Amino acid sequence: MTTGSASKSPTAVVRCGVVGVGRMGRNHARLCSQLDGVDLVGVVDESSDRRADMVEQYGCDAFASVKELLATGVDACVIATPTVTHRAIVEQLLAAGVHCLVEKPLAPDEIQARAMAEAAKAGPAILQVGHVVRFDPVMVAIRNIPNLRPRFVEVNRVSPMTFRSVDVGVVLDMMIHDLDVLIMLMGSEPEEIHANAVSVLGEAEDVCNARLVFPAGPDGIRCTANVTASRLALKTERKIRIISEDTYVSADFAEKRGTVVRKAVNAEQLAEIRQRFQRGEDLSGLNYLELVKVDALEVGQGEPLKLQLESFLSSIRSGGHPFVDAEAGFSAVRTAQRIVEAAKRAGARMV
Repeated sequence: MTTGSASKSPTAVVRCGVVGVGRMGRNHARLCSQLDGVDLVGVVDESSDRRADMVEQYGCDAFASVKELLATGVDACVIATPTVTHRAIVEQLLAAGVHCLVEKPLAPDEIQARAMAEAAKAGPAILQVGHVVRFDPVMVAIRNIPNLRPRFVEVNRVSPMTFRSVDVGVVLDMMIHDLDVLIMLMGSEPEEIHANAVSVLGEAEDVCNARLVFPAGPDGIRCTANVTASRLALKTERKIRIISEDTYVSADFAEKRGTVVRKAVNAEQLAEIRQRFQRGEDLSGLNYLELVKVDALEVGQGEPLKLQLESFLSSIRSGGHPFVDAEAGFSAVRTAQRIVEAAKRAGARMV
Protein backbone atom coordinates (compact mmCIF):
# COMPACT_ATOMS: atom_id res chain seq x y z
CA MET A 1 0.00 0.00 0.00
CA THR A 2 1.46 3.33 -1.03
CA THR A 3 1.96 6.37 1.17
CA GLY A 4 2.31 9.14 -1.36
CA SER A 5 5.57 7.90 -2.89
CA ALA A 6 5.17 10.18 -5.91
CA SER A 7 5.55 13.32 -3.78
CA LYS A 8 8.33 15.85 -4.41
CA SER A 9 9.53 14.31 -7.67
CA PRO A 10 8.69 16.41 -10.76
CA THR A 11 9.07 13.44 -13.11
CA ALA A 12 7.48 10.73 -10.96
CA VAL A 13 4.75 8.59 -12.48
CA VAL A 14 1.64 8.96 -10.32
CA ARG A 15 -0.35 5.76 -9.93
CA CYS A 16 -3.99 6.86 -9.95
CA GLY A 17 -7.37 5.31 -9.29
CA VAL A 18 -10.87 6.59 -9.92
CA VAL A 19 -13.64 5.76 -7.46
CA GLY A 20 -17.04 6.01 -9.14
CA VAL A 21 -17.16 5.89 -12.94
CA GLY A 22 -20.51 7.42 -13.71
CA ARG A 23 -20.71 10.50 -15.94
CA MET A 24 -18.00 12.53 -14.18
CA GLY A 25 -15.87 9.57 -13.17
CA ARG A 26 -15.64 8.41 -16.78
CA ASN A 27 -14.16 11.77 -17.74
CA HIS A 28 -11.64 11.56 -14.92
CA ALA A 29 -10.69 8.03 -15.99
CA ARG A 30 -10.25 9.23 -19.57
CA LEU A 31 -7.90 12.00 -18.50
CA CYS A 32 -5.92 9.76 -16.16
CA SER A 33 -5.40 7.36 -19.07
CA GLN A 34 -4.25 10.15 -21.42
CA LEU A 35 -1.95 12.35 -19.33
CA ASP A 36 1.78 11.79 -19.43
CA GLY A 37 3.23 10.71 -16.11
CA VAL A 38 0.00 9.10 -14.93
CA ASP A 39 -0.74 5.41 -14.67
CA LEU A 40 -4.44 4.59 -14.40
CA VAL A 41 -4.12 1.60 -12.07
CA GLY A 42 -7.80 0.87 -11.69
CA VAL A 43 -11.32 2.02 -11.07
CA VAL A 44 -13.88 1.23 -8.38
CA ASP A 45 -17.60 1.05 -9.02
CA GLU A 46 -20.52 -0.96 -7.68
CA SER A 47 -21.75 -1.65 -11.22
CA SER A 48 -20.13 -4.63 -12.92
CA ASP A 49 -21.18 -3.24 -16.31
CA ARG A 50 -19.40 0.06 -15.71
CA ARG A 51 -16.33 -1.77 -14.42
CA ALA A 52 -16.23 -3.97 -17.52
CA ASP A 53 -16.59 -0.92 -19.75
CA MET A 54 -13.59 0.79 -18.12
CA VAL A 55 -11.45 -2.33 -18.46
CA GLU A 56 -12.34 -2.56 -22.13
CA GLN A 57 -11.68 1.13 -22.84
CA TYR A 58 -8.52 1.72 -20.85
CA GLY A 59 -7.05 -1.69 -20.03
CA CYS A 60 -6.98 -0.88 -16.32
CA ASP A 61 -8.07 -3.09 -13.45
CA ALA A 62 -11.53 -2.71 -11.95
CA PHE A 63 -12.73 -3.40 -8.43
CA ALA A 64 -15.91 -3.45 -6.41
CA SER A 65 -14.34 -1.85 -3.32
CA VAL A 66 -11.80 0.78 -2.34
CA LYS A 67 -10.02 -1.81 -0.20
CA GLU A 68 -9.27 -3.89 -3.30
CA LEU A 69 -7.89 -0.85 -5.11
CA LEU A 70 -5.67 0.04 -2.17
CA ALA A 71 -4.18 -3.44 -2.19
CA THR A 72 -2.75 -2.80 -5.67
CA GLY A 73 -0.88 0.30 -4.53
CA VAL A 74 -1.97 3.77 -5.64
CA ASP A 75 -0.56 7.23 -5.04
CA ALA A 76 -3.73 9.19 -5.74
CA CYS A 77 -7.46 8.80 -6.32
CA VAL A 78 -10.23 10.82 -7.87
CA ILE A 79 -13.53 10.35 -6.01
CA ALA A 80 -16.60 10.89 -8.19
CA THR A 81 -19.27 9.12 -6.17
CA PRO A 82 -22.51 10.58 -4.72
CA THR A 83 -21.86 13.34 -2.20
CA VAL A 84 -23.23 11.35 0.74
CA THR A 85 -20.47 8.75 0.27
CA HIS A 86 -17.53 11.15 0.11
CA ARG A 87 -16.53 11.18 3.75
CA ALA A 88 -16.19 7.42 4.25
CA ILE A 89 -14.23 6.97 1.03
CA VAL A 90 -11.95 9.98 1.48
CA GLU A 91 -11.12 9.19 5.10
CA GLN A 92 -10.22 5.61 4.14
CA LEU A 93 -7.91 6.82 1.38
CA LEU A 94 -6.31 9.59 3.43
CA ALA A 95 -5.61 7.14 6.27
CA ALA A 96 -3.73 5.01 3.73
CA GLY A 97 -1.66 8.00 2.64
CA VAL A 98 -3.38 8.33 -0.73
CA HIS A 99 -3.83 11.81 -2.22
CA CYS A 100 -7.47 12.64 -2.98
CA LEU A 101 -9.23 14.80 -5.54
CA VAL A 102 -12.89 14.69 -4.53
CA GLU A 103 -15.67 16.00 -6.73
CA LYS A 104 -17.64 18.96 -5.45
CA PRO A 105 -19.34 19.41 -3.10
CA LEU A 106 -16.88 18.17 -0.52
CA ALA A 107 -19.70 16.88 1.69
CA PRO A 108 -23.47 17.17 2.13
CA ASP A 109 -23.12 19.34 5.26
CA GLU A 110 -20.56 21.36 7.15
CA ILE A 111 -20.12 18.78 9.93
CA GLN A 112 -18.92 16.14 7.49
CA ALA A 113 -16.91 18.71 5.54
CA ARG A 114 -15.12 19.77 8.72
CA ALA A 115 -14.36 16.16 9.61
CA MET A 116 -12.81 15.60 6.18
CA ALA A 117 -10.75 18.76 6.44
CA GLU A 118 -9.43 17.63 9.82
CA ALA A 119 -8.59 14.20 8.38
CA ALA A 120 -6.54 15.93 5.68
CA LYS A 121 -4.62 17.90 8.31
CA ALA A 122 -3.79 14.73 10.23
CA GLY A 123 -1.70 13.08 7.51
CA PRO A 124 0.70 13.74 4.66
CA ALA A 125 -1.76 13.19 1.82
CA ILE A 126 -3.30 16.05 -0.15
CA LEU A 127 -7.06 16.63 -0.25
CA GLN A 128 -8.17 18.78 -3.19
CA VAL A 129 -11.81 19.61 -3.90
CA GLY A 130 -13.09 19.54 -7.48
CA HIS A 131 -14.33 23.11 -7.83
CA VAL A 132 -13.51 22.96 -11.51
CA VAL A 133 -14.84 26.44 -12.40
CA ARG A 134 -11.66 27.91 -10.91
CA PHE A 135 -9.82 26.22 -13.77
CA ASP A 136 -12.20 27.33 -16.50
CA PRO A 137 -10.22 29.56 -18.92
CA VAL A 138 -12.89 32.24 -18.51
CA MET A 139 -12.35 32.34 -14.75
CA VAL A 140 -8.58 32.17 -15.19
CA ALA A 141 -8.87 35.28 -17.38
CA ILE A 142 -11.00 37.05 -14.76
CA ARG A 143 -8.54 36.15 -12.01
CA ASN A 144 -5.75 37.68 -14.08
CA ILE A 145 -7.43 41.11 -14.30
CA PRO A 146 -5.22 43.34 -12.11
CA ASN A 147 -6.66 45.10 -9.08
CA LEU A 148 -10.16 43.72 -9.56
CA ARG A 149 -12.01 44.62 -6.35
CA PRO A 150 -15.70 43.75 -6.87
CA ARG A 151 -18.44 45.97 -5.49
CA PHE A 152 -21.32 44.05 -7.06
CA VAL A 153 -21.47 40.62 -8.68
CA GLU A 154 -24.34 38.95 -10.50
CA VAL A 155 -24.16 35.24 -11.34
CA ASN A 156 -26.66 33.09 -13.23
CA ARG A 157 -26.23 29.33 -13.52
CA VAL A 158 -29.35 27.70 -14.93
CA SER A 159 -30.11 24.62 -17.03
CA PRO A 160 -32.83 22.09 -17.76
CA MET A 161 -33.10 19.14 -15.35
CA THR A 162 -30.52 16.45 -16.11
CA PHE A 163 -31.61 14.10 -13.30
CA ARG A 164 -28.00 13.84 -12.17
CA SER A 165 -26.82 14.75 -8.64
CA VAL A 166 -30.40 14.51 -7.38
CA ASP A 167 -29.08 13.38 -3.98
CA VAL A 168 -28.58 17.10 -3.18
CA GLY A 169 -30.48 20.31 -3.92
CA VAL A 170 -29.55 22.88 -6.54
CA VAL A 171 -27.45 24.89 -4.06
CA LEU A 172 -25.03 22.02 -3.42
CA ASP A 173 -25.37 20.73 -6.97
CA MET A 174 -24.95 23.90 -9.08
CA MET A 175 -24.75 27.11 -7.05
CA ILE A 176 -21.77 25.82 -5.06
CA HIS A 177 -19.57 26.36 -8.13
CA ASP A 178 -20.24 30.08 -7.91
CA LEU A 179 -20.06 30.21 -4.13
CA ASP A 180 -16.51 28.87 -4.29
CA VAL A 181 -15.57 31.42 -6.96
CA LEU A 182 -17.07 34.30 -4.96
CA ILE A 183 -15.32 33.26 -1.75
CA MET A 184 -12.07 32.99 -3.70
CA LEU A 185 -12.49 36.47 -5.21
CA MET A 186 -13.53 38.08 -1.92
CA GLY A 187 -11.12 36.22 0.32
CA SER A 188 -13.83 35.43 2.86
CA GLU A 189 -17.28 33.93 3.36
CA PRO A 190 -20.29 36.28 3.25
CA GLU A 191 -21.26 37.94 6.51
CA GLU A 192 -24.91 38.35 5.53
CA ILE A 193 -27.19 36.07 3.53
CA HIS A 194 -30.74 36.46 2.23
CA ALA A 195 -32.25 33.69 0.11
CA ASN A 196 -35.38 32.00 -1.14
CA ALA A 197 -35.94 28.76 -2.98
CA VAL A 198 -38.55 26.58 -4.63
CA SER A 199 -38.83 22.79 -4.62
CA VAL A 200 -40.72 21.27 -7.55
CA LEU A 201 -39.63 17.74 -8.36
CA GLY A 202 -38.46 16.54 -4.97
CA GLU A 203 -37.92 17.50 -1.36
CA ALA A 204 -34.75 19.51 -2.03
CA GLU A 205 -34.71 22.93 -3.70
CA ASP A 206 -34.61 23.07 -7.51
CA VAL A 207 -34.42 26.86 -7.88
CA CYS A 208 -32.67 29.28 -5.53
CA ASN A 209 -31.71 32.93 -5.43
CA ALA A 210 -29.35 34.30 -2.80
CA ARG A 211 -28.13 37.78 -1.94
CA LEU A 212 -24.73 37.65 -0.27
CA VAL A 213 -23.00 40.55 1.46
CA PHE A 214 -19.26 40.16 1.96
CA PRO A 215 -17.21 41.94 4.61
CA ALA A 216 -15.24 45.05 3.69
CA GLY A 217 -11.69 44.46 2.53
CA PRO A 218 -8.58 46.46 3.48
CA ASP A 219 -9.80 49.29 1.25
CA GLY A 220 -13.12 49.46 3.11
CA ILE A 221 -15.12 48.23 0.13
CA ARG A 222 -17.97 45.79 0.71
CA CYS A 223 -19.35 43.61 -2.03
CA THR A 224 -22.89 42.40 -2.68
CA ALA A 225 -23.48 39.34 -4.86
CA ASN A 226 -26.76 38.21 -6.37
CA VAL A 227 -26.59 34.51 -7.25
CA THR A 228 -29.26 32.47 -9.05
CA ALA A 229 -29.24 28.74 -9.72
CA SER A 230 -31.93 26.63 -11.35
CA ARG A 231 -32.09 23.12 -12.73
CA LEU A 232 -35.59 23.68 -14.10
CA ALA A 233 -34.77 26.29 -16.74
CA LEU A 234 -35.65 26.02 -20.42
CA LYS A 235 -32.10 26.82 -21.50
CA THR A 236 -28.54 26.57 -20.24
CA GLU A 237 -26.85 29.75 -19.08
CA ARG A 238 -23.59 30.34 -17.23
CA LYS A 239 -22.90 34.06 -16.87
CA ILE A 240 -21.14 36.38 -14.46
CA ARG A 241 -21.03 40.17 -14.26
CA ILE A 242 -18.59 41.97 -11.97
CA ILE A 243 -18.71 45.69 -11.24
CA SER A 244 -15.88 47.42 -9.41
CA GLU A 245 -14.84 51.04 -8.98
CA ASP A 246 -12.52 50.81 -11.96
CA THR A 247 -13.64 47.85 -14.08
CA TYR A 248 -16.75 46.19 -15.46
CA VAL A 249 -16.51 42.54 -16.52
CA SER A 250 -19.17 40.50 -18.28
CA ALA A 251 -18.42 36.88 -19.14
CA ASP A 252 -20.25 33.92 -20.63
CA PHE A 253 -18.82 30.57 -19.60
CA ALA A 254 -20.86 28.64 -22.15
CA GLU A 255 -19.66 30.84 -25.02
CA LYS A 256 -16.10 31.06 -23.62
CA ARG A 257 -15.94 34.81 -24.07
CA GLY A 258 -16.32 38.08 -22.20
CA THR A 259 -15.85 41.83 -22.28
CA VAL A 260 -13.99 44.28 -20.07
CA VAL A 261 -14.62 48.01 -19.68
CA ARG A 262 -11.92 49.88 -17.77
CA LYS A 263 -12.54 53.29 -16.22
CA ALA A 264 -8.96 54.44 -16.77
CA VAL A 265 -9.10 53.70 -20.50
CA ASN A 266 -12.29 55.77 -20.83
CA ALA A 267 -11.30 58.58 -18.46
CA GLU A 268 -11.32 61.35 -21.06
CA GLN A 269 -14.70 60.41 -22.50
CA LEU A 270 -16.25 60.12 -19.04
CA ALA A 271 -14.80 63.47 -17.96
CA GLU A 272 -16.26 65.16 -21.05
CA ILE A 273 -19.69 63.62 -20.43
CA ARG A 274 -19.65 64.80 -16.80
CA GLN A 275 -18.85 68.35 -17.93
CA ARG A 276 -21.70 68.32 -20.45
CA PHE A 277 -24.04 67.03 -17.74
CA GLN A 278 -23.00 69.91 -15.50
CA ARG A 279 -23.64 72.40 -18.30
CA GLY A 280 -27.17 71.03 -18.60
CA GLU A 281 -26.79 69.81 -22.18
CA ASP A 282 -29.32 67.42 -23.68
CA LEU A 283 -27.35 64.18 -24.16
CA SER A 284 -30.28 61.99 -25.19
CA GLY A 285 -28.95 61.75 -28.72
CA LEU A 286 -25.62 60.23 -27.68
CA ASN A 287 -24.93 56.51 -28.15
CA TYR A 288 -23.25 55.41 -24.94
CA LEU A 289 -21.80 52.30 -26.59
CA GLU A 290 -19.91 54.49 -29.04
CA LEU A 291 -18.42 56.56 -26.23
CA VAL A 292 -16.65 53.80 -24.30
CA LYS A 293 -13.81 51.48 -25.24
CA VAL A 294 -14.73 47.83 -24.71
CA ASP A 295 -12.01 45.17 -24.72
CA ALA A 296 -12.46 41.46 -25.21
CA LEU A 297 -11.63 39.33 -22.20
CA GLU A 298 -8.48 37.41 -23.11
CA VAL A 299 -9.69 33.85 -22.67
CA GLY A 300 -7.15 31.08 -23.13
CA GLN A 301 -7.58 27.48 -24.15
CA GLY A 302 -7.83 24.27 -22.16
CA GLU A 303 -10.26 21.72 -20.78
CA PRO A 304 -11.08 22.77 -17.20
CA LEU A 305 -11.20 19.19 -15.90
CA LYS A 306 -7.78 18.48 -17.39
CA LEU A 307 -6.32 21.70 -15.98
CA GLN A 308 -7.71 20.76 -12.58
CA LEU A 309 -6.15 17.29 -12.70
CA GLU A 310 -2.81 18.72 -13.80
CA SER A 311 -2.89 21.14 -10.85
CA PHE A 312 -3.63 18.24 -8.49
CA LEU A 313 -0.76 16.18 -9.90
CA SER A 314 1.58 19.16 -9.69
CA SER A 315 0.80 19.54 -5.97
CA ILE A 316 1.49 15.84 -5.43
CA ARG A 317 4.83 15.95 -7.22
CA SER A 318 6.00 19.19 -5.61
CA GLY A 319 4.59 18.56 -2.15
CA GLY A 320 2.86 21.92 -2.51
CA HIS A 321 -0.50 23.11 -1.28
CA PRO A 322 -3.48 22.34 -3.54
CA PHE A 323 -5.15 25.34 -5.18
CA VAL A 324 -8.57 24.25 -3.90
CA ASP A 325 -7.90 22.73 -0.50
CA ALA A 326 -10.23 21.15 2.06
CA GLU A 327 -10.74 24.48 3.84
CA ALA A 328 -12.00 26.02 0.60
CA GLY A 329 -14.32 23.06 0.13
CA PHE A 330 -15.56 23.45 3.70
CA SER A 331 -16.23 27.19 3.24
CA ALA A 332 -18.29 26.53 0.13
CA VAL A 333 -20.34 23.82 1.88
CA ARG A 334 -20.92 25.99 4.95
CA THR A 335 -22.03 28.91 2.80
CA ALA A 336 -24.35 26.62 0.83
CA GLN A 337 -25.86 25.33 4.06
CA ARG A 338 -26.39 28.89 5.31
CA ILE A 339 -28.20 29.75 2.06
CA VAL A 340 -30.55 26.78 2.40
CA GLU A 341 -31.26 27.72 6.03
CA ALA A 342 -31.93 31.35 5.01
CA ALA A 343 -34.35 30.14 2.33
CA LYS A 344 -36.21 28.04 4.89
CA ARG A 345 -36.51 31.04 7.21
CA ALA A 346 -37.97 32.96 4.27
CA GLY A 347 -40.68 30.33 3.90
CA ALA A 348 -39.25 27.90 1.35
CA ARG A 349 -40.78 24.46 1.79
CA MET A 350 -38.08 21.81 1.59
CA VAL A 351 -36.35 19.24 3.76
